[in-house]
Amino acid sequence: MVENLQKNLDEAAGRHGVPGAAIAVWAGGRLVEAATGVVNRNTGVETTPDSIFQVGSTTKVWTASLIMQLVEEGLVELDRPVRDYLPEFAVADGSEQVITVRHLLTHTGGFVGDLFEDTGRGDDCLGKYVEYLHGAGHVHAPGALFSYCNSGFCVLGALVARVRGTTWEQAMRERLMGPLGVTHSALFGEEAVLFRTAAGHVGPEGTVHPTWQMPRSNAPAGSTMCLAPRELVRFGRMFLAGGLAEDGTRLLSEESVAAMRTPQVDVPGVSGLLANRWGLGFELFDWGGEVFGHDGGTVGQSTFWRVVPGSDFVVAMSVNGDGFFGLFVDVVLPLLREATGLAVPDFPVPAQAPRAVDPTPYTGRYAEPELSYEIAAADGGLEITVIPGEFMTEAGAQRTSARYVHHDGHSFITAESENGRHETVTFIVEDGRAAYLHNGRALPRA
Repeated sequence: MVENLQKNLDEAAGRHGVPGAAIAVWAGGRLVEAATGVVNRNTGVETTPDSIFQVGSTTKVWTASLIMQLVEEGLVELDRPVRDYLPEFAVADGSEQVITVRHLLTHTGGFVGDLFEDTGRGDDCLGKYVEYLHGAGHVHAPGALFSYCNSGFCVLGALVARVRGTTWEQAMRERLMGPLGVTHSALFGEEAVLFRTAAGHVGPEGTVHPTWQMPRSNAPAGSTMCLAPRELVRFGRMFLAGGLAEDGTRLLSEESVAAMRTPQVDVPGVSGLLANRWGLGFELFDWGGEVFGHDGGTVGQSTFWRVVPGSDFVVAMSVNGDGFFGLFVDVVLPLLREATGLAVPDFPVPAQAPRAVDPTPYTGRYAEPELSYEIAAADGGLEITVIPGEFMTEAGAQRTSARYVHHDGHSFITAESENGRHETVTFIVEDGRAAYLHNGRALPRA
């Protein structure tokens, strides 16, 4: 598969209508790269292996690494409240008194996670964002449940900036990117123009989205970082080496690397691209051997990154439009299986004759500020309508409805696939009635 990487990528991109993609693989002690298509359909500029893409939430592992460096230096303790280091941190229900650094690293802080408030381009943007979070709503008690939380990682970025006495970006360059030897990266648009940089494409026609970069206030969670896939491979190899860069510079202790890869919390639901469990920043996958990494997405761009220690294997792929899932299935999945020998599972599909269920415990409305779900009974299963909020609507998301059938336990799966993929949701039931709809995020019953 590695030998045919370019051919496989070209063919899959053509089948799935992908504007452009790049992939980097570390296997057998060498780096193999491939790229296809264009970084921007409006300009026709060719995608090359050194093109940079917005890598979205893979940024969270970089932010987590900055936190672990502080822990090693004795400047931060994982189980102390965030307010010990960032006194202005607060949320609407007062739980900031008990929310710890570990809670934020593991997405168990309990407050609303998808808050993309733009607080400007100044160096004070993270401080202003932390003030904005004073109105962040309650989702669950701290530590009680996994619920993916972008806003928690923005707080971690503010913590890094405060303790280091600098900006998150400068800490990233000085503490990670520089010592690691990263060359193809950007944290601001004015840096990205120096490279062959991907634009996000949206919709079935693959139209270039007019807004290229998300707010700087969300940078530590993944709104701004751009990398060539080889740089994510470089970062992954640092973890394979127990915290050492290629030149022998130590960036993290072996103890910190081990802690980041240790399960901290289970993720409710049906496994797919999302992890089964979460470590300190890392997604952890139950594929018959240790696998960790993270996925990322911004408007019209997606990134996949996995590290397999037992096989000395790292893969990173970025795509600048729809069709990402097709490339994953056609290119990355066979590559992972062949190179590692792991039993990487197929994605879930509905049973040929799904069991009819009583919809009563599940029907109703579940909501957070940027997304809500309306659940109704439908032909032995459920009809689920997804209603995007203002930010997601501006990013191109639309109201959709689909029929879901029973999958397992309190999990349901779409009866029909979209782009070859069946979506799933899981309900968390308390006292015979669903209290949350879980899709990676826990949406409380409204």
